[in-house]
Amino acid sequence: MEEVVAERSNLGGVRHILLVLSGKGGVGKSTISTELALSLRHSGKKVGILDVDLCGPSIPRMFKVQDNDVHQCDAGWVPVFVDQEKSISLMSIGFLLEKPDDAVVWRGPKKNALIKQFVADVAWGELDFLIVDTPPGTSDEHISTVEALRPYKPLGAILVTTPQVGQPAGAELEHAFWAQLMGYFAPQTNECTNIFSKGGGEELAKHAGVPFLGSVPLDPQLSQSLEEGRDFIQEFPKSSAFPALTRIAQQILDGALQRSS
Repeated sequence: MEEVVAERSNLGGVRHILLVLSGKGGVGKSTISTELALSLRHSGKKVGILDVDLCGPSIPRMFKVQDNDVHQCDAGWVPVFVDQEKSISLMSIGFLLEKPDDAVVWRGPKKNALIKQFVADVAWGELDFLIVDTPPGTSDEHISTVEALRPYKPLGAILVTTPQVGQPAGAELEHAFWAQLMGYFAPQTNECTNIFSKGGGEELAKHAGVPFLGSVPLDPQLSQSLEEGRDFIQEFPKSSAFPALTRIAQQILDGALQRSS
């Protein structure tokens, strides 16, 4: 029954679904979502980003499309395309707000209903990857996301944390939360920045028995590209963050190929 539902839904043309999550806010979760999408696009893949961080929808701003409107078609909502080739498409509550900086003051049931609607009613078409940018922490919104995506068997998840040894405590709780929700679902760990101390993310990955994808150095050029909606992967190949990000993307590609074979 689940396979039939998957084939007939708006996610029927999506080959791989990948979640990005974090134990707390401000550690670079949306940055990783954005740069991973750009890296996969430059590898010739069609990518969508579903931004379910309802209280902090930063994805539209990072692609500099925050003023775009969402339109309807027979299949549901049409995502916002970043480029003319339609190689990256986005859906976010940020497109539905009257003003981009409006606060979303909703109770849980309304948030959960919108997440389920995003999963069911966005006409993604054919995608190689759908990246789901989740809220920080653990909440009903995460449970709603997993329940809605479970029939489509997500490829996995990237758990983002800063590298100091004390920080991964929140990420460890996040890992335990997701492991309980989905038995086959093995989160992976990505370590961002290197300005406090190092090794915390790698140690957490070792403790959890999941792959450590790498560490992304804090680079002003990366922050600048996000603020200006520029393509960091294309414009800053000499940045110290460039090989780290492209290496993470390659591991995702390898994992997807292995699963498909």
